[in-house]
Amino acid sequence: MPQSPEQRTAARLGLNPRSVAVTIELLTGGATVPFIARYRKEATGQLDELQIGQIKETYQKLLDLDKRRDAVLKSIDEQNKLTDDLRRKIESVDSLTELEDLYLPYKQKRKTRATIAIERGLEPLSNLLLIQRETNLDRVAQRYLTEAVLTVEDALQGARDILAERISEDADARQRIRNLFEREAIIRSVVKKGKDVEGVKYKDYFDFAEPLRRVPSHRLLALRRGETEGFLTVSIGPDEEAALERLERQFLYNQSTTACREQVGLAIRDGYKRLLKPSLETEFDNRSKEKADTEAITIFADNLRQLLLSPPLGQQRVLAIDPGYRTGCKTVCLDAQGNLQTDTVLYLFQSEGQKQQAIQTVQKLIAQYKIDAIAIGNGTAGRETEEFIQTLDLGKPIFMVSEQGASIYSASEVAREEFPDRDVTVRGAVSIGRRLMDPLAELVKIDPKSIGVGQYQHDVDQTDLKNSLDTVVESCVNQVGVSLNTASAYLLRYVSGLGPQLAGNIVAFRAQNGAFTSREQLKKVPRLGPKAFEQCAGFLRIEGGKNPLDNSAVHPERYTVVERMAADVKSTVADLVQKSELRKQIQPERYVTESVGLPTLRDIMAELEKPGRDPREQLSVFEYDTRVRSVDDLHEGMVLNGVVTNITAFGAFVDIGVKQDGLVHVSQMANHYVSDPKTVVKVYQKVKVKVLEVDTTRKRIALSMKI
Repeated sequence: MPQSPEQRTAARLGLNPRSVAVTIELLTGGATVPFIARYRKEATGQLDELQIGQIKETYQKLLDLDKRRDAVLKSIDEQNKLTDDLRRKIESVDSLTELEDLYLPYKQKRKTRATIAIERGLEPLSNLLLIQRETNLDRVAQRYLTEAVLTVEDALQGARDILAERISEDADARQRIRNLFEREAIIRSVVKKGKDVEGVKYKDYFDFAEPLRRVPSHRLLALRRGETEGFLTVSIGPDEEAALERLERQFLYNQSTTACREQVGLAIRDGYKRLLKPSLETEFDNRSKEKADTEAITIFADNLRQLLLSPPLGQQRVLAIDPGYRTGCKTVCLDAQGNLQTDTVLYLFQSEGQKQQAIQTVQKLIAQYKIDAIAIGNGTAGRETEEFIQTLDLGKPIFMVSEQGASIYSASEVAREEFPDRDVTVRGAVSIGRRLMDPLAELVKIDPKSIGVGQYQHDVDQTDLKNSLDTVVESCVNQVGVSLNTASAYLLRYVSGLGPQLAGNIVAFRAQNGAFTSREQLKKVPRLGPKAFEQCAGFLRIEGGKNPLDNSAVHPERYTVVERMAADVKSTVADLVQKSELRKQIQPERYVTESVGLPTLRDIMAELEKPGRDPREQLSVFEYDTRVRSVDDLHEGMVLNGVVTNITAFGAFVDIGVKQDGLVHVSQMANHYVSDPKTVVKVYQKVKVKVLEVDTTRKRIALSMKI
C-alpha cells in the first residue's frame, strides 16, 4: 500500500511520523506556525518553528506532486497507452522531475521534425535502425519513399529525427545525462561582442568558468544579472564527448551492423546537441537559480530577523531628527507611546543666526516635552547633526538610527493614514524616532526589500522572497508579543490568527470602547471567533489589566493550571507572579495531565518569573570615531568603531560613519577560517574594524576585523 503524504513528509524530513501527522492536522485545521510551536509542544514532540515550516512546505509539495501524478495517469490512459508497467513506474516516483521524464514521450507536442517524420510513415524505419541488424539500409529505406519522402537520404534523415527525439525523451537516458550534469557541468560566461566597455562592472565574468556545483549563490546571481542586462552570454553543460559516450553505451549494441551503428550514432549526437542538452541546460539553469534564490532569501530572512529583533529603547519620550543641509533638519517630538507631539525644522548649516535659533529650539523642546532620548537619522548630514547635538551637552543619550526605507514609509498609504495632514518629511522623522523606540513595531510597516539588508533581492523569485519575509515578520512579532492597547493595526495583522480585517476591527473596537482590560474582551471584537481567539490570545499583552497573566505569554486555556498552582500554595495568582519564594514551592510535575506536559509547564513557570518580558537585548549608546566623516578622512591602518548593517554570503557591510559602508570580506572576519559570516556577526552588532584599502573612485572601502 503506498505511503500517505504525511508518511512521506516524515520520511523526507527524518522526523517522527506521529509528530508530523499531528502537525499537519493542526495546520490544516487553521493553526499557525507560531501557535503550534509555542502552545502545542506536547502534541508535536516540541518541534520548533523551522521544522513546522518545513513540514508545511514539504507536505504541500507532495500534495502538488500527487495531483500532477493523477493528471499524468489520466492523460496517458486517455491515449490508451497506459501499461501496467508504466503505471507502476509513475506511481512509484517521488519527485516531479522523474514524473515529468516518464510523461515526456506522451505529452501533446507542437509539430517537430520527429512528428513530421512519423506522419510521413517513417516510424517503422526508425525502429529497424534502433534494432541495428539491417545490413542493406538503402534497400530497406527505399520501401518508405513517397511523394513526401523523395530519396533514401530523406527517409534515413526522418528516421534519425524520430530516434533523436526518442533518445532525448528516454527516462533512463535523461537520468544518465542529468547525473553527469550534476557531477561535471561547468557554468561559463563570455562578454557579448561590443559590450566590454559598457559592461565593465562584469569584467570578472568576461571569460569565466567554474563547476556549477561549486559556484556560490552571489556569483551565480551576478552572472544572471549580467546576462539579463545584456552584457554576458552564459551557458551550462558537461563535456560533450563524455555525455555522448554515456548515450552510446545505452543505445549502441556491440552486435550492431556498421551501417545501422553509424545512423544511430548520428541520431544520438543530434538528439543530445539539439534536444537533450538544451532541455537539461534549462533544467539546471532553473535548479541552480532556485538554489541561489534559496540561499539569498535565507540570508535576507536571517538579516531581517536580526534587524526586527534589534534592541528597542522602549516607551520613552524621543526627539527625532531627519538631517538635511539645504532644506533643514526635520525635527519631531514623540511621547512614550510614539504619538507625534509637535514638529519643526532646524537650520544648522545656513547661518550663525539660524544655528543659534536652532540651539534655543532644541533646548526648549527638550524641556517642554520632557525628552528622554534623541534619535538622529544616519543619512546625509547625519554625522554633522550628531556633532551639533553633542556640543549642546543636553545630558540625553543620542542614537544614530538607520534611515533605510524611511522615505518608502513616508510616501506609503500607511503613513498617509497615520498622518494625513503632515508632509512626507515629518513622517520620515517620526519613523526615525519610532524605530529607536521599537524597531519591530515600525519596520513592519515597510516592505522588507526596502530596508537594505538583502543580497541580490531584486534578482530572486519575488513570490518566494515575499513569503519568506512575511514568515519572518510573523515569527518575530509573535516571539516578542504585542501590546493589545498600543499596537497599530499594521503590527496586529502579523499576530497569529489575525490579519488585516481582524486587526482593523481590534483597533476600531479599542477606539470606541477604550483600552482592553482583559483578553476575554477580544471575544467581543466583531468577527473574532473562537478559532481566532485561540490563535492570537497568547501573543497579545495587556499591561496593568485585571489578570496579571494577561500580560504574559501564558495562554488563557492554561489559566486554570496557574490558578491551581496559586491555590496549592495558598496565594493569589498576583502573589505567585510577584513572590519568588512562592514559585519555588511549585513542583511542575504535579500538574502534568494528558493535555498539559512538562514543556508547557516549564514555559508557564518561566513566564511567571518575568511576565511580559521582552526577549530582545538591551539598547546601548554607540559613537562613531570623531576623526572621520567622509571617505576622504580615511587612511589605511585606521581602527574604527562600526555597526554591521548587512550580512551576505561573502562578508559583512559595516557602517563606520562616512555615508559609505565598508566591506569586511569573509576572509577578514576572524583569525580562523570562516565559512558562514552569520556565525561571526549579526545585524546591528557593534564591531571594531581596521581600514585595509580605500578606493575613492569606486567608493569602496575594504575593512578587516583582524585587529
